[in-house]
Amino acid sequence: MKNNVMTVMKKEFARFFGDRRMILMMLMPGVLIYLIYTFMGSALTSMYAPDEEHIPAAYVVNMPEDIAQITRMRGIEIHVISENEVDGIKYMVTSKEADICAVFPPDFIGRMNGYVTRPPSEAAPNVEVYFNSVEPNSQSAYMNMLSILDEYKSSIVNLFDVNKGVASVDLAAKEDVSASIISSLMPMLLMIFLCSGCMGLAPDAIAGEKERGTIATLLVTPLKRSELAGGKILSLAILSFLSGLITAGATILSLPKLMEGAEDYIDAGIYGATDYLLLALVILSTILLLVALFSIISAFAKSVKEANTAVVPLMIVVMLVGVSGMFGGAQKDTALYFIPLYSSVQCMSGIFSLNYDSVNIAVSCVSTFVYAIIGGVALTRMFNSEKVMFSK
Repeated sequence: MKNNVMTVMKKEFARFFGDRRMILMMLMPGVLIYLIYTFMGSALTSMYAPDEEHIPAAYVVNMPEDIAQITRMRGIEIHVISENEVDGIKYMVTSKEADICAVFPPDFIGRMNGYVTRPPSEAAPNVEVYFNSVEPNSQSAYMNMLSILDEYKSSIVNLFDVNKGVASVDLAAKEDVSASIISSLMPMLLMIFLCSGCMGLAPDAIAGEKERGTIATLLVTPLKRSELAGGKILSLAILSFLSGLITAGATILSLPKLMEGAEDYIDAGIYGATDYLLLALVILSTILLLVALFSIISAFAKSVKEANTAVVPLMIVVMLVGVSGMFGGAQKDTALYFIPLYSSVQCMSGIFSLNYDSVNIAVSCVSTFVYAIIGGVALTRMFNSEKVMFSK
């Protein structure tokens, strides 16, 4: 039996690697994802990052000279305007022709000095700063101006300090931040990658052979149908894993460009060998189940085109299950880890968040392997059905 299964697997590998079109189909998703994510990262960076060569300009009304000096030292040009010109400058800010407009009340310094002894009914002097949040240069100038005003306010009336002399006020460990970000994204991405790999291979391996008529030759050979089903599932699982690995690798390589500027928050080095081993077991069991499901659907189809159409609902279900990993951490209830596919997402979420239960992962892997075996038995019975395999 072992030799027969290996023979089927070798045949599938020879068919796949001997077809340049199939190899291209395996590589293409990874290449496209890398190019798209890299392009998106560059586009987003250029879209939302201020121009480093741009000299910000502030149009000001009644700005005190000492604040103006600090503003110039920060690299912001000062353009003094009258109150009658404010509406025109605000329109220029809206149309991205000007960066910011700062309006100080008359006698700002005098009103500010008398603020402490003011009557309760008198409001504090208010500075109005207008900017355009859609324009990166305007938003950068606005944040710079707010910083200048906050520092000036503290230097005039320093009633108390906030976090002065404290090296770090963010008590969240970088490992926790990294785990939180990665665990919310990777389970969904992995499920999509694994599913896309199976979707690209199983229809051609089952429905394609029916369409070409080669499945009839296999069925009349002295080969048990269970061996044929086992060889098909194992070979497709290996090829799907390679496809998913290539796509995942392309995504990992492109993530630094896509998430440029987030290096301080994301660190994939927080995972150890045990984490990767558990993840590999979860992925392997999930692939076997996905291959079995896609193979069963493909066996019902009469052509590759029909099979590709029939597997779309399953692809959508897998994507929805993958999205569930983005909401909250991994579930603790062991009973949930008997649910196929959902348990895989929960295991991935727990591993990536560094908050998993080994028992739940074992339950998920074993139950998923059992479901894959049941799928193999079902595929064997379909191979034994003349009505299914030779339907026109």
